Amino acid sequence: MAQATLAAARFPAAVALLRTRRSPAIAAPLCPSGLRHRRRSFVMAAAPWPASVPASDPPPKGADLFFRSVLSKMQKVYLSRNPTAEKILGLVHSYDGDNICFDHFAFRTFGVDGYGINSLADFFTDFGYEPREELRFPAKKLRALWFSPPKSDGYTGTGIYGPLPRIFISELLVDELSAPSQEIICKYIKTSAKGNKYAVLASTSGELTWEKPIYSDFQALSRESEYAAWALVNGYALNHATVSTHRLESDIRSIGKFNKFVEDNGFKLNTEGGILKVSPDGLLQQSSTVADSSLFTFADGITESIPRSYIEFAERLPLPQFKDLQDKEVKEHHRRDGFEVGNADKIFESTSRDQLTRRSA
Repeated sequence: MAQATLAAARFPAAVALLRTRRSPAIAAPLCPSGLRHRRRSFVMAAAPWPASVPASDPPPKGADLFFRSVLSKMQKVYLSRNPTAEKILGLVHSYDGDNICFDHFAFRTFGVDGYGINSLADFFTDFGYEPREELRFPAKKLRALWFSPPKSDGYTGTGIYGPLPRIFISELLVDELSAPSQEIICKYIKTSAKGNKYAVLASTSGELTWEKPIYSDFQALSRESEYAAWALVNGYALNHATVSTHRLESDIRSIGKFNKFVEDNGFKLNTEGGILKVSPDGLLQQSSTVADSSLFTFADGITESIPRSYIEFAERLPLPQFKDLQDKEVKEHHRRDGFEVGNADKIFESTSRDQLTRRSA
């Protein structure tokens, strides 16, 4: 009860969101002649993000082990498509030891016919995650929600078996696209039947739940929304994982030194808005690599290079009220929580044509 009172005092918008989950689902946009899949809808207004609220209790041990095994399978697909991430994680492990923890995992979705945020969110909330804050990206026609993890009692490891990551799920507001782009997306969504119900399975297998697209459709979407084109060919695959630099033990726990470490080892970082993306309060600092690419054979037999995934890095600094704590005294709940629209907007560009072209130059 005390935790609920604290949450209500700090985050009235979040509490309102949780209440909407007990109400009938809000209808998602429909493709023409499509079927609306009624599921829980997570809707809330954007709000300033102060300190973190107490985490919910962890799921039972068996459920927790199962959940982590699912994350592990998502990560396996991700690393198989993103050799840059695998190499950087290996370098960090060699330099810093077994101290790698993930700040968050991020996914991209189509916000239509139940294929958006809700298609993945239910899985995470079933295992103790809590919806926190909505972010809007009008220029990109995107909205996103992030979810805080339950407690990770009994886990002193790292990676998937360390502190659970936050979850960041974005969706493309399909009904705001041009009619031709909407038609392309809806054409493939219709071939998926009820594939949105198995979004997590698709993420662990790396398979699309809709028909493989033809190259001209991919090109057409790319011209209007590179996010849409990415989602069309990558589906529910993990878009990026984020290393929590401040949880490291060596000098590269400072994100500035971490970025230099990455660049000194020959990797290019996303330069959109500068290599280091900093929140207005200065307490959330992020950077990312440019996405890897791989060859993809489209349904019409054309083979072309497509953007895959990337790896991000984040340092969360202590909140002002905790600035006098000694380094060893600072815990995660003393640090800046949440996300920042300005930072995330630039991180999205890690899969953009401009960044990919710069990488290959």
